Amino acid sequence: MKRERELAKTIIKQVQDSTQELDQEVEEVIRLGKFSEWGNRHMKVRMRSQVAVEEIMTRKGKLAGDTERKDIWIKRDMNLEEREKEKVLRNEAKEKNEKRTEMEKKNFNWRVLDMRLKKWYLWKKEETRN
Repeated sequence: MKRERELAKTIIKQVQDSTQELDQEVEEVIRLGKFSEWGNRHMKVRMRSQVAVEEIMTRKGKLAGDTERKDIWIKRDMNLEEREKEKVLRNEAKEKNEKRTEMEKKNFNWRVLDMRLKKWYLWKKEETRN
């Protein structure tokens, strides 16, 4: 469990700003699911304070640019009812994405963010002309 704790602290250090020490707020790290030689399992990280949790959740977007850890993401813990609601929303997003026109596919897709269905606009790099 020491390795998991260190990994959690490393990820938290990456999202905190330079004046914070949120990695010191880690209280407990638990691996979820059955062990498998080939797969990774989710980790549940319990923090000492709600303030630390909220800070981490607001800064979790900093992980998006990390190509080394692109398979790591941070989500809040949800109860069964919340997980079911999110599943319904994900299915609805999938259906809406399948019904988009070709033009719409270039501009946006549907995603579930903060327990709501939202349009996610796609950014395109414009070519610079000389």
